[in-house]
Amino acid sequence: MGNGMDSEGPDMTINADHTRDDKLDTTDRALITALQGDGRLGYAELGDLVGLTPGGARRRVVRLQERGILQIVGVTDPLKLGYQQMAMLGIEVTGDVAETAAALGEIENVVYVVTGAGSFDILVEVIAEDSDALFDVITRQVRRVPGVGRTETFTYYAIHTHRFGWGTR
Repeated sequence: MGNGMDSEGPDMTINADHTRDDKLDTTDRALITALQGDGRLGYAELGDLVGLTPGGARRRVVRLQERGILQIVGVTDPLKLGYQQMAMLGIEVTGDVAETAAALGEIENVVYVVTGAGSFDILVEVIAEDSDALFDVITRQVRRVPGVGRTETFTYYAIHTHRFGWGTR
């Protein structure tokens, strides 16, 4: 999976600028909240919820997608789709954190990359078909990325909570 919108699918890369977009009005916020609850809602249903025609709801949703605010995807549990291994990797970086994070995000089995403060500079979530594949991803791909210093692996047994309906502020 690459980052950004590409021919492989709607991967989402979030920029370092996390400032609030004050151009969202109450209609935009209501559409986002409704789609967080059920991403399969049709434009007619969305329009009824916010007082727009189906075409007006569609235009609003498309505009939110084009601005990178909204992405509609099917959320799955990789452990139930044949990926027997998932892990979070804590990574200490010896160089430019942003460059290292970008390079890690280009690895196919990497599904989540965040930078932050604390014991690790970067947290990376990876999926793999089995233990051998997980070992390969970590040792032959992640650890070979320039800037990756030390890694610590936290393997998953199960996913207990996975929220996407946090609304808007």
